[in-house]
Amino acid sequence: MAEAVLPADMELQDLYGAFAAHGLDEEDLDDAAVLVPPVKLPAEQELAEQAKAVPMFGYALTLARWAAPHRAVDEFGDLVEADRAPAARLLGLAPAEGEVPEEAEVEALRAWSLACDLDLVELGTTAEDEHVAVPGPDLEPAEQGDPETVLELWLTAAGIVRELAVEADSMPEEGTEEATAEEDEDGLNEVEEARDEAAELLDEALQVLYETTAFADPGNETVPLGVLAALLVVPEGEEPSEELLGDITDVMVALDPMLGDLAELGLLEYRPIDPELFDEEEGEEPAVVGEEPLDEEESARFGLVRLTPLGQYGIRQWLLEDGYDAPLVGELAQGDAAELLRGVCESANVLPEEELRVWTAGREPVAAARELLAAARGDDAYGPLRRMLCVSALDLLGPGAEPAVREVLDDPELGGAGRAWLTAQGATDVPVPPRTMTLWTVVDTFAAQLLDSGGDAALLRELVADLPVKGDPATWFGELWRVDHPYTADVLEAIGELHLDRAVAKEARKAAFKARSRK
Repeated sequence: MAEAVLPADMELQDLYGAFAAHGLDEEDLDDAAVLVPPVKLPAEQELAEQAKAVPMFGYALTLARWAAPHRAVDEFGDLVEADRAPAARLLGLAPAEGEVPEEAEVEALRAWSLACDLDLVELGTTAEDEHVAVPGPDLEPAEQGDPETVLELWLTAAGIVRELAVEADSMPEEGTEEATAEEDEDGLNEVEEARDEAAELLDEALQVLYETTAFADPGNETVPLGVLAALLVVPEGEEPSEELLGDITDVMVALDPMLGDLAELGLLEYRPIDPELFDEEEGEEPAVVGEEPLDEEESARFGLVRLTPLGQYGIRQWLLEDGYDAPLVGELAQGDAAELLRGVCESANVLPEEELRVWTAGREPVAAARELLAAARGDDAYGPLRRMLCVSALDLLGPGAEPAVREVLDDPELGGAGRAWLTAQGATDVPVPPRTMTLWTVVDTFAAQLLDSGGDAALLRELVADLPVKGDPATWFGELWRVDHPYTADVLEAIGELHLDRAVAKEARKAAFKARSRK
């Protein structure tokens, strides 16, 4: 087989994060393919509107405007005591009249701090040495909804919250020995180690959410927290042991507050763990995964998480910043048919059906079909795969593509597939193909499946079992090895390895040897 990166049906462990799973050394990283699945994202204008609708982000914009023309602050840049209650009322966190709860003022201070971190307000000192804040230059375009400005500000805010969530999770509990670790080097090392572990856990959880959301059907993006934790803990293909069940619970408890913090910036929607689940008798832990499945409501008490489109946007930007290829669905469908088919063939992290669907949408069927069929020709390494993708695209175009397909029925490369497509569409006047075309199409079709399956033995055995080998395999393979196709020998070798009938397999191997010898 031609050595090339092909769009196989990837498993999750083969996607982003595969290095740790496969134990690759740092020197191997350049040679390993790290695949991030493509995602669908709304237009930037829609994402910007979603960002402005996030309460905490909106609070920061409101307080920045409230600072005009300038507002007094203390030496740390925080709101002065007299302004904290009015700020809380302005944000709707407290009633217009009466006492302002302390938690409302704390929330207003958090929003003000975010406005300062995003430079929506700028701090300075007057000639009289008074500390003041004034609106920053990004405030006006952000208020007007400029997508680039809003999304850049939101992404910065999400990064801040992400970092603070990790810091909070790694802080020692009050009253413990680690609480006095500021002057103790060992204690500081423990805190730093805890922070790194929390950051790694959160990163892995966000990566898994990104991947599962990319593959989820619309409306099914919500993931139970127990399932997310299990994906992080349980090795692929294994059932969770009693020990792993405890690890799953530990991961759930660690993620719970961090995911809650990220939900505040709209990166995800989160239903936290029901605290009553932990009001058990001493020494008893709540089960996460048991022999008896939980009903939907009971399962929801263990936490539910859903990555939002904003969250997908944010994680994708972080991936791009780290140097990963994080494609969008439809990126390969922006050119002509030749660019489409070539791009899908050469990209490992692609959803072919989605790219074809984007490209064919709204196109005139006959013209689109002619363009696809022309692009499908060729005897290069990707030729069989291009032709298989072409047929899939014709399926999307539907019966309207029939005139273009009938034009290529005598084409030696396209005629066999064209006849098969017309028959599948219900046509009854399809001419019988010449024997040479039939055999060439058999090789081409099987070669495409070999390329596309990524070596899936079970699928290939099913295809081999359906080959038209009747009674006299020696005669059939005697014809097949003479087919002038670049993949003839590869196809025969695969049949020889996979066919369950020993006599058929033997004839296939003999034919493969003859095909190799001819070359």
